[in-house]
Amino acid sequence: MKNKTVLVTGASSGIGWETAKIFSNSGAQVILCGRRKNKLNNLQKEIPSPSHVLVFDVRDKERVIKQIQSIPNQFSKIDILINNAGNAHGLDDSVEASLDDWDLMIDTNLKGLIYVTKAILPSMILRGSGHIINVGSIAGKEVYPKGNVYCASKFGVNAFNSGLRIDLNKTGIKVGIINPGKVKTEFSNVRFKGDSTKAEKVYEGLKVLSAEDVANAIFYMANVPDHVNISDLEILPNSEANTYIVNRNL
Repeated sequence: MKNKTVLVTGASSGIGWETAKIFSNSGAQVILCGRRKNKLNNLQKEIPSPSHVLVFDVRDKERVIKQIQSIPNQFSKIDILINNAGNAHGLDDSVEASLDDWDLMIDTNLKGLIYVTKAILPSMILRGSGHIINVGSIAGKEVYPKGNVYCASKFGVNAFNSGLRIDLNKTGIKVGIINPGKVKTEFSNVRFKGDSTKAEKVYEGLKVLSAEDVANAIFYMANVPDHVNISDLEILPNSEANTYIVNRNL
């Protein structure tokens, strides 16, 4: 990964944080993107390779474009884009769910990913090379009770990923998606609006994936030979058969 530049969204915690670390440890220089500047600065102190911090919310289209246009020359040739930023808000049936929660998920998980991709694409196309890895979810393949709009946003990411790969086939730019199952990060805390008791129940008795497990899989996707593209990788803990069936005794 030496002489490569990797941009990671949602780098201030979880999968994004671990992904930035593993690429940096491999020698790549990294662009750390997220909303929490202090967290990104802390990460910057931890990693060994050159890095640059961009502070933006992926929902803010104008700021996304301006921040990406502000990248200094040293980091401007982005070889790999990791579209990781995303979240879940609420777990309610469609009648009771909050429209604000629904907006947050569509705007972040789908529209935000599209904004960042659109901002990065011109330079990749100009060079005729690049690799885009989108972080989806098993929820983009299987709808579960009360998942409604979160699942819809991730199904949208899956569809956009497939359409983008078709559109970019003529350019040589790789496009792939990783769809994790249960991963223990801040995800459930955010979904349940800081209710740590509810968040812990999601993982109770389960040995689930860590953020580092998913980061290692992303790194694998980025390191296959040039003629190989991991277009769709589903990664689950052994305790999870699908969103409905889990083994709490492993």
